[in-house]
Formats: sequence, C-alpha cells, structure tokens
Amino acid sequence: MSIQISVVVPLLNEAESIPELHDWIDRVMQKHHFSYEIIFVDDGSRDNSWSTIEELSVGNSAVRGIKFQRNYGKSAALQKGFEAARGDVVITMDADLQDSPDEIPELYAMITEKDLDVVSGWKKTRHDPISKTIPTKLYNWAARMITGIYLHDFNCGLKAYKNTVVKSIELYGDMHRYIPALAKYAGFTNIGEKVVQHQARKYGTTKFGLNRFLNGPLDLMTVAFMGKFGKKPMHFFGAMGVLMFLIGFTLAFYLGIDKLFFNKSAKLLADRTEFFVALTAMIIGVQFFLAGFIAELIGRNSSARNHYIVDKEL
Repeated sequence: MSIQISVVVPLLNEAESIPELHDWIDRVMQKHHFSYEIIFVDDGSRDNSWSTIEELSVGNSAVRGIKFQRNYGKSAALQKGFEAARGDVVITMDADLQDSPDEIPELYAMITEKDLDVVSGWKKTRHDPISKTIPTKLYNWAARMITGIYLHDFNCGLKAYKNTVVKSIELYGDMHRYIPALAKYAGFTNIGEKVVQHQARKYGTTKFGLNRFLNGPLDLMTVAFMGKFGKKPMHFFGAMGVLMFLIGFTLAFYLGIDKLFFNKSAKLLADRTEFFVALTAMIIGVQFFLAGFIAELIGRNSSARNHYIVDKEL
C-alpha cells in the first residue's frame, strides 16, 4: 500500500520532545486514517535523541530514523530526509513542539485537493523573543523582493510538498530557509501559504544563533543567483565581462583618437588617469569572462556536495 504522508523531522538534542511529538503525530494520523511514516533525522545529537528514536521504532513500524555521525546542519538533515521519503505528500516540521501536527490534515488537503506544489506555514502570531522576530521580518521582506515569492514566513519549519518537489531540489549549506524559492526555480510554481499555530518552546533551548545575521543574506543571494544563472553562469559572468571590457575599450579608443587627431600636444596616454581606468575595466572584463567560462567547464554540481556520513539507519 502506498504511503500518503511522510513527516520529516530534523532534530538536534531534542530527546525530551521527541516522544511527545511522535504521540501527537500518531494521534492525528490515526484520527484521519492516513497511511504515514515519520522520518526522524538526528543531526549529530549529543543527548539521548537517537536511543529515543530507536525505542519509538520498536513500538511503531511507521517510525524511521537517520543518524548523522556529526552535526551537518538542518539543510543536510532535510536533504537526507527528502531522499528517504516515500509518501505522496511530504511534510516537514521542527522537533521542538513549536509546530503543531494538528495542521497536517489541512496541509495535506491543500496539496492533494488544490493541486499546490508547496504549502508554506505562516506563524502569524509568534511566541519568540524580539531578537528573533525582527531579523526574521527583515529576511522575509528581502526574500520576497529578490525571489518574487510573496510568502510571509519563508523560514517556518512547517511546510508541505508534493513528493516530486522534494525529489527535484537539492539542499546544501543553509538553503533550507529558501526551499520555496528552490522549488520555484525547479519549475514548481504553485506555491501557497497557510496560517499555522506557533507554540512556545516546551523543552530545551533555541538553536537560533547570531550567525544567521550573516548567513541569511548570503544564502538568499546564493539561491537567487543559482536559480537564475546556476545552469548557465556564463550568462552572468560573460555579460558582466563583455560590458566591462566594452566600457574600457571604448574609453581607450576615445583617448587614442583624441591624442592622434585632435589633441596631439596633450600629455602621453600613460600619464592620463582615464587611460588606467580604461585599462582596469578591460582587465576586469576579461577576468569576469574567464570566470564564467571556467564555471561552465566545471559545472555547478560537485560529486561530494551531498556526501554525508550516516552512522546508523533504521
């Protein structure tokens, strides 16, 4: 029998919340008669998270688990979870009980009945400190402007996808924040949004760090660039290179004509500031062009990009 729903749960040191989350998901699935699986991806936890997952799998055959040898990050955990998912609809949620499994039936319906490719949760009312909410608002605004996807909450962990979507995208680095953008660039443009409950953290501590202030904008620029020019980097670097070279060449040509025919008594070209501006522009143009050419030769896919050491697997 095919599986209707795969719930992918990346986690790091969430041993206290895992049993409660499992029981909550199971109640929802049983109530609505869904066939399902829960894929817990342990991202190198140092507490009892993995042993807790093992215990749950003994009592529930729907529980699957993947354990990383060390901490690779949320994107890596989601990537491996997506690779393992067998359900027609894949739902992601965080393990800290801030995402409500009660949202699952409506998320499933929005994918299957409204034929949406992606449904992103929107935590309209949040229970986070202001140090987290303000950067989130700024990132969401920037993401909307750059990607053209008008979602209120790109970083909400509670999302639903068609299986074909998660099998068609590749996550690495910290790209999990912008999965809707990756889906759009992969050709899945039916993207919806649902207001979801947001609950205060019950156990443990937040994984939100100051590094997001830097990584967030950098990841957004990477997603936007790779989505538009990832397959054809020459379209960006080559165009920039040709433009810079033409600017430099035109200026140098003008200086040469001016010296030869109109202003012979002027100082030597090598003594004019404009000449060095032109020369610099041409050199930069050539470098841009070569960067695009080399990028085309290498290709954007590395054979080791998604190589993760899996210590155990259920």
